[in-house]
Amino acid sequence: MKHKFIYIILPILLSCNAEELNCCNQIVKELPKINIQTEDFQDIISKDEYITGTFDFFPKDYEFESFSSPIKIRGRGNSTWNFPKKSYQFKFDEKYSLFDMPEDKKWLMLANYSDKTMIRNAIACELGYMSILDFTTAFHFAEVKINGKDKGLYQFMEKVETGKDNRVKIGDEGFLIEVDQLDRIDSDDIAFWTNKRLLFVVKDPDLAWGSDELKEIESYINKTENILYGDNFKDPILGYSKYLDVDSFVDWYIINEIAKNNDAIFFSSVYMNYVSGEKLKMGPLWDFDIAFGNINYNNNEKIDGFWVKNSLWIERLFEDEKFIDKVKLRYNYFYINKYMLLEKVERYSNLIKQSRINNESVWNLLGKYIWPNYFIGNSFEDEQSYLEDWISNRMDWLFTEINKL
Repeated sequence: MKHKFIYIILPILLSCNAEELNCCNQIVKELPKINIQTEDFQDIISKDEYITGTFDFFPKDYEFESFSSPIKIRGRGNSTWNFPKKSYQFKFDEKYSLFDMPEDKKWLMLANYSDKTMIRNAIACELGYMSILDFTTAFHFAEVKINGKDKGLYQFMEKVETGKDNRVKIGDEGFLIEVDQLDRIDSDDIAFWTNKRLLFVVKDPDLAWGSDELKEIESYINKTENILYGDNFKDPILGYSKYLDVDSFVDWYIINEIAKNNDAIFFSSVYMNYVSGEKLKMGPLWDFDIAFGNINYNNNEKIDGFWVKNSLWIERLFEDEKFIDKVKLRYNYFYINKYMLLEKVERYSNLIKQSRINNESVWNLLGKYIWPNYFIGNSFEDEQSYLEDWISNRMDWLFTEINKL
């Protein structure tokens, strides 16, 4: 289906309703509480091996049902696994609609340890909801205890994976792939290199080495890259637009450039999906806790300067005037929604205000450097102001510079 862009101010979809996030009246509900108890009170020390436990859910002020369920849980993350506050993946025995999200077995708990606002991943999702990307993860915040110990505020999210009824819907003939680094993947991952030395990992489905399915996706990605860097890449019939879903590349690029997302230069957490006989699409979005100025290297703390524009594939797309025209037009859509986005920043801050204080009482992070912080505020208000100013100034800079291209 061909996407049609809409260039009017549209409301940004929100994971919580207006009553929960009434900025003017400061009406804020108490977040749900979750108790996780592992078998024999074992510590969760592995990112590979699940351990069994129970999951008790208490909705507090929300109109969800309390429940208790057996789960299996393990750690997750790369550099973030070294933080004291860990992120986790867990799964129920059967599909379940956690909070108000579409039912599934596997779920993620993000610690957001280095992001002291704890909402950068949420803001990235809001940009995703504005976009034409096929899928952006749903989420909800809750406070957590593990084996009776307070662990603070967590962001519960859908896992980036394929599904028949929800999540990344690619059917029986589709592939979910991720650009990643060799030292970040597991030994049993199925992956392949392109001529430009991009490493693509097949996330779904489970494939075997030498299988026809692996040959198909590897062939399509390499052919696409060869066409993109070929002499006739701009050709409207035979060029890259025959192989890439250009609209999804435009929106994915803009969102990651707004965030100045360090890993989005086709380094890691760069997801794409492909269905046999169709075009390669970008998405879903993932991993923004050290984006939006929360980083102290590669000049990505600065509001000026292009970053994702200079990455493999994207740099080549910017050599095509038609692609540039699409970026200009589409960026204007995001830009006129800037103040709506900033309102969401304020609303999420209000939503988690008390829970963020509770989280601080456990982890004591304010005023301290946590890798890779650039700005270190002494209060949540400082951290929040920095984030709001950074987003506003970054979007202003991009508006001027993109329209000069």
